[in-house]
Amino acid sequence: MIRGLRETTQGRILVFAVALLGALVVGFGPSPEGLSLKGQYALATMFFAAVLWVTGVIPLAVTALSIPVLLTAFGVYSGIDPALAGFADHLIFLFIAGFMLANALQKYDIDRRIALWIMSTMGASPRLLILSIMLATAVLSMWVSNTATTAMMTPIALGVLAQVLGRDEVKSEGADKEDFSNMQIATLLGTAYAASVGGVGTLIGTPPNAVVATQLSAMLGYEIGFAEWLLVGMPIVAITLPLVWYALTFVFFPPEIDDVSGARQEARRYLEEEGDLSPRGKRVAYIFTATAGLWVLGGLDGLFEWLAGLAGLNVPETVWTTLFGGEGPTVTGVEGHQGLLYYVMVGLYAIPALVLADTVEWEDLVDIDWGTILLFGGGISLADAFATTGATEWIATTVFGSLTGAPIVLVVAAVVLLVIFLTEMTSNTATATIIVPVLIGIGSVFASTLGISEVGSAVFLSVSGAIAASFAFALPVATPPNAIVFGSGHLKQEHMMRVGVALNLVMTVILTGLIWLLFQFVWPMFLW
Repeated sequence: MIRGLRETTQGRILVFAVALLGALVVGFGPSPEGLSLKGQYALATMFFAAVLWVTGVIPLAVTALSIPVLLTAFGVYSGIDPALAGFADHLIFLFIAGFMLANALQKYDIDRRIALWIMSTMGASPRLLILSIMLATAVLSMWVSNTATTAMMTPIALGVLAQVLGRDEVKSEGADKEDFSNMQIATLLGTAYAASVGGVGTLIGTPPNAVVATQLSAMLGYEIGFAEWLLVGMPIVAITLPLVWYALTFVFFPPEIDDVSGARQEARRYLEEEGDLSPRGKRVAYIFTATAGLWVLGGLDGLFEWLAGLAGLNVPETVWTTLFGGEGPTVTGVEGHQGLLYYVMVGLYAIPALVLADTVEWEDLVDIDWGTILLFGGGISLADAFATTGATEWIATTVFGSLTGAPIVLVVAAVVLLVIFLTEMTSNTATATIIVPVLIGIGSVFASTLGISEVGSAVFLSVSGAIAASFAFALPVATPPNAIVFGSGHLKQEHMMRVGVALNLVMTVILTGLIWLLFQFVWPMFLW
């Protein structure tokens, strides 16, 4: 029904009118107890945005651009400037830099070369071939958007399947679902699921990660660094990716063939056709490697300080402050510095480096997903409004207050299950943009339950929700990778539903356990 509304002008206008009318009803209706008038208007704006994001009748970015307009119209802000401030948040520029760097990798087919090399090296059996495709997809998805990664890997996977099964045996949407081979289903679903799981690994891997980072910064002034996210994201990828592969290839769709030598040869042939990487391509690879290394090193100031002390090195305070940030004096003679190795700074270094290395033109850099960037900005504007008006605290107390005192495992499970369920009905980016401010707001409610500060509780719960947004596997609409492999026409929705529903339930349990363990043994040491 929603799809039908999106496809007609009348349907889009109808849904937009319902969203706007509902916002007016919420904004000018009776004031809920404990909620300020401006908080009520912020809630009305959230209703408007949520309806349009969930239904998708207009692009997500267009809805995001409407948020500051509506906030100003309601009077949450006295002028448009503070309502637009979210679009200039410093983390927005990290993701602009990340997208531009990914474009440079794609221009010289570096991502494709990595994928083909992994496949030609690992794919010695049907299950290992599927694992190699999934591993390549996951690794690339950590650095290139999961949408772009899946769009690149799906044709490669189909080419490999043609070699394994024979071109006439690779079925398309016109065939009966019983005619699809397990090898085909597991390979395509593995490609989609690996892109979603792999994106969790790094801060720039998938939009929900960006949403939680930007909104924590906007609402609480709390920064999750690149290295800090790795401590959370990489263990989750390392554990959940093999589990998804096992479920696909051993439980649901065991491959019914034995010989995949043709597929490995095809991957090698593709790799040979790529030829040697050009000098410009090598320079891109060097710049990417240096950027990724500095992203990690910038968050290891404590380790470097410990090593310096162990080696008996007396590094001047001005040098530490200049490199890693702090309130003290710097080498330039001023007081206070965010640090030359601050990960947003590092990301922005890469762009002029690519141009100076004669690897990209402006036309290459500018061709990025600006819609997602605008969505981040709109989400920050809405989060700012919720924080300044007290709307998040009101929602937290009203909706989640009944869970106060519940076991922590139950709280995390409820958050993970709620987010996965919501993501199945709308895109994971939209879900994260809607739910993350609420999860940040309930930090104050569950701080005593978790036994940590309100800020720590907000970080814990919101990051849990953002991670869960990448683990919706049952429907094509849930994530861009799901939509791409389904849209290829070589998979039926029944195949995705069959394994996806089970994986959603299993991953709810797995993620709950993993997040709890990380909270117990990793996060207290590094994140607060």
